[in-house]
Amino acid sequence: MKPQPPRLTHHDFDPQVLVLFDAYVHGELDRRGFLSRVGELVGAAAAVGVLGALAPSFAQAQQVPEDDARLTTSRQEFDSPAGHGRGRGYRVLPAEAKGPLPRVLVIHENRGLNPHIEDVTRRLGLAGYDAFAPDALFPLGGYPGNEDEARSLFATLQQDKCRADFLAAAAWFEAQDGGNGRLGAVGFCYGGAITSFLATELPQLNAAAPFYGGPAPADKVAGIKAELLVVLAAEDPRINDAWPPYREALTRHGISFSLFQPPDTVHGFHNDTTPRYSEAAAREAWKRTLELFARRLAT
Repeated sequence: MKPQPPRLTHHDFDPQVLVLFDAYVHGELDRRGFLSRVGELVGAAAAVGVLGALAPSFAQAQQVPEDDARLTTSRQEFDSPAGHGRGRGYRVLPAEAKGPLPRVLVIHENRGLNPHIEDVTRRLGLAGYDAFAPDALFPLGGYPGNEDEARSLFATLQQDKCRADFLAAAAWFEAQDGGNGRLGAVGFCYGGAITSFLATELPQLNAAAPFYGGPAPADKVAGIKAELLVVLAAEDPRINDAWPPYREALTRHGISFSLFQPPDTVHGFHNDTTPRYSEAAAREAWKRTLELFARRLAT
């Protein structure tokens, strides 16, 4: 077997390149703008290669195969009258589940339900959860198979309707047979912010793990009933600058929370499809997430 080259990490890139990539991923720079700015740092010819190196590799990073016999997977649609009218998500359950299962909503990044988030949902299924990942891009045809196109489509969505869709997904999910009455949520980046939003809107939410996402609205913090595991990267000023006032609000209102902020990490460190991934930190963050869910969602 041909040996694989060493996996790139964020240490292999100029920190300013990573800042520009974060702006690109979150819509502050388009592809041309990113290549132009990076070209000023590394040269125009090298800029395209830098973008390719930072792009996700879904197949190589997949941890749980789509056809894993230990799981039952399906695409499920639900009504969302206050949102886009109709929603869809990816549901994963243990194939040989015995008895009622705890449930977890999985909230994607700002590219819709891509293969990485589907893989994360399957990981929860293997851990014994009934997991459901709604797709905010469903009204526009779903994940298009290309991250740039997905990001562009996502920017056209009406976010008030998207939030209504996620609430409708939670209501549909809880109404299905086979649950143990306990509900959790985990989300990444945009999904982290949505996870925090759900915690303010769903008093029945028992546990929430927002990964490097924006905080809950300040005037809604008092309504959080879930126990929170807030996961932040060490170097992520766009998100981290909002943490001190959020922490103060959580403390003031007596919300049960813990913070995990591993050193030497950047935004997206849990996403194992890109060089921003930090294996040790991601494993520990996931371990703590599963510990939270086991503690709060078990019967």
